[in-house]
Amino acid sequence: MNDAFTLLRRATDLLPEGARAENGVTVDDVRDYQQHREWGLVLDLLMEIADEQPVPLRFWSLLKDAARQMMLEHSADWCEWRAWEMQHGTLRARLSLLSTKDGGRQTAFTGQGQLRPLWDIGNRAPDGGQAVNVARMWVEGAPGLVPGESATVRLAPLSPEQWRHVQPGDVITMHEGGPVVGTAVIVEVTPPSVTGRGADL
Repeated sequence: MNDAFTLLRRATDLLPEGARAENGVTVDDVRDYQQHREWGLVLDLLMEIADEQPVPLRFWSLLKDAARQMMLEHSADWCEWRAWEMQHGTLRARLSLLSTKDGGRQTAFTGQGQLRPLWDIGNRAPDGGQAVNVARMWVEGAPGLVPGESATVRLAPLSPEQWRHVQPGDVITMHEGGPVVGTAVIVEVTPPSVTGRGADL
């Protein structure tokens, strides 16, 4: 098995020369940090560059494996999430949770993909009644979400083909059991950037 540092170097080599992050950090900067063995920073910068630059699926697989070896589980989970989005598309929404007093959740939840709520996205059951669809959720820029708060979230549907009709501006509702616990407005829908199984993830 390759060590984490070899994996990070291989991921860096997959980036085109001239690739840069939003803050201006370039591939050359990343290689300089590699020379100084600042591996945690290298991982962070590679993820930032990939937010601005198309990358192959293998890139995220390398970063995920490196992060796991470095015991950076949050980063590893994010890289795995980004690889899933490459294969299935990106779906982002602005979610507002109901407060507890208004019938929402009783507690906050962790926002790194563990929660799998139900969503009403307009699909109907065979009898014409309401159908709900499962999607994991990742809260952007925060470890979780408290009842009554709002945040931008990314959704990973269990059955992506059932979400193909969803478009920016659509309003969907989040359910746990039967009641509505939140309302979300779709802000971005991006199709898959790779097809097939690609790398092992």
